[in-house]
Amino acid sequence: MTCYVSHLECSVTGKKYKAGEVHTFSEVGKPLIVRYDLERLGSEVSRKDIENSTEPGFWRYSPLLPVSHESNRVSLGEVITPLIRLDSSAEYLGVGSGSIIVKDESRLPTGSFKARGLGLAVSMAKELGLKHLAIPTNGNAGSALAAYASRAGLSTTVLCPDNTPEINTQETLAQGGDTYLVNGLIGECGHIIADGIEEVGWFPVSTLKEPYRIEGKKTMGIELAEQMGWKLPELIFYPTGGGTGLIGMWKAFAELTELGWIDCPMPRMIAVQSDGCAPMVKAWEEGAEYAEFWENAETEASGIRVPSALGDFLILKAVRESGGFAISVSDDDILATAAEIGHRDGFLMCPEGAATAAAYMSAVNSGLITGDETAILFNTATGLKYPMPEVTSRVDKNEDIDFGKFF
Repeated sequence: MTCYVSHLECSVTGKKYKAGEVHTFSEVGKPLIVRYDLERLGSEVSRKDIENSTEPGFWRYSPLLPVSHESNRVSLGEVITPLIRLDSSAEYLGVGSGSIIVKDESRLPTGSFKARGLGLAVSMAKELGLKHLAIPTNGNAGSALAAYASRAGLSTTVLCPDNTPEINTQETLAQGGDTYLVNGLIGECGHIIADGIEEVGWFPVSTLKEPYRIEGKKTMGIELAEQMGWKLPELIFYPTGGGTGLIGMWKAFAELTELGWIDCPMPRMIAVQSDGCAPMVKAWEEGAEYAEFWENAETEASGIRVPSALGDFLILKAVRESGGFAISVSDDDILATAAEIGHRDGFLMCPEGAATAAAYMSAVNSGLITGDETAILFNTATGLKYPMPEVTSRVDKNEDIDFGKFF
């Protein structure tokens, strides 16, 4: 197979770094971005080649991915995640003449979109000869890393805030990750990992502290474009914590445009956060390039409980370049919206996914959007990983049954 990576590049200074070597972030402490020889790629690979690929899931886009040798691809049976219309919820959400469609990432291995980024990170770790990976996580990234690393024969250490949903920590442990609870936030878990690099010898795969998770996440954008006939929607609502997916999709759209595989207006990228942890929203509203640390971060949507994102400036840049915006919603609205969509459309959204639907409704009500566009909402994980309503109604088989209760 042919690898089209030309080099890596500092996201701030533009300094080039050699491909095929182990890298974390740049010498100025900023994320490294993978760059490709798109001219050569475009002359040797066509859109039709992608459409005819028999590779599983996101590996069909391997020409636009950095893994050099097919034997290093670590796979757990990835799929193309479906696009699901929320027709029965449309009126409730404020849809006008447009449409609202969910890209359901819960269908991926380990039940979340983290399979994309960690699948690529582990594959590149295998290719580069790394043996022990470590990650701070609020949940789904830890289980994805554990699963893919175990598949690849690599060791993993996973540090989670002690209020991480129990199902996530149990899943991580069950799939081979050495899992620890930390009495702090995700950033403090990251500091422990950074402090242990020299003594333990592990390699951190924290969000944007290595170059390849973003390459996995960008496949959401390539996949979406292919599913829509190489067109793009007017709006993309994305639940934003570390923001790798939003950054990755914006990168994907730029690469597809340069290749000539798409020729359409770009979508407005909308970063969705919780009122209890909204550093990107505050920075966007203030016109700031970087986001301030969010004190006392707390939200039921644990996947977006990230008080400080290394790629904050890249998130804000993508939002602004696209003409989008950042918006936050309350936990009450997140949970209420999840319940309504579950009842109306039979779709069980995770809290982070429900946040995008609540944000859509809020954006319509505030006039930020009209409801007449095509909007894609990202449901980033299965709702089965989160608390659900308790069943309290009972039927006693030994008593006379009041069938009137069933009407």
